Amino acid sequence: MHELGIVIQIVKQMEQYMEDHKISKIETLVLQVGELSGVYPKYLEDVYPIAVEGSKLSDTSLELDITPGIGQCKSCGKSYRLDVDTKNCPFCEGTEYDIISGQDFLIKEVHVKE
Repeated sequence: MHELGIVIQIVKQMEQYMEDHKISKIETLVLQVGELSGVYPKYLEDVYPIAVEGSKLSDTSLELDITPGIGQCKSCGKSYRLDVDTKNCPFCEGTEYDIISGQDFLIKEVHVKE
């Protein structure tokens, strides 16, 4: 479960951001998590309270924006949702594809108390 390490690094980044921009409180932190990123949203939610305990983000809520895994078939050119069990194109059964979206993991938004 590498999610704890990831969230701890995000907390450190956000604390530095708060210091650099003289921000006293972040109300909500929004993370964008791609379905193909290798990061499990449920685990992020589980470890978040542990990672922010005792930090400047201890009262900050976490929101996750999940980006679907979308592929484009190299055979027929159609886009489709990549499935965990199979990545074959549902239109032509092609097995080769380019990933269009869903690999991202980033800090999407920071909602600051005015």
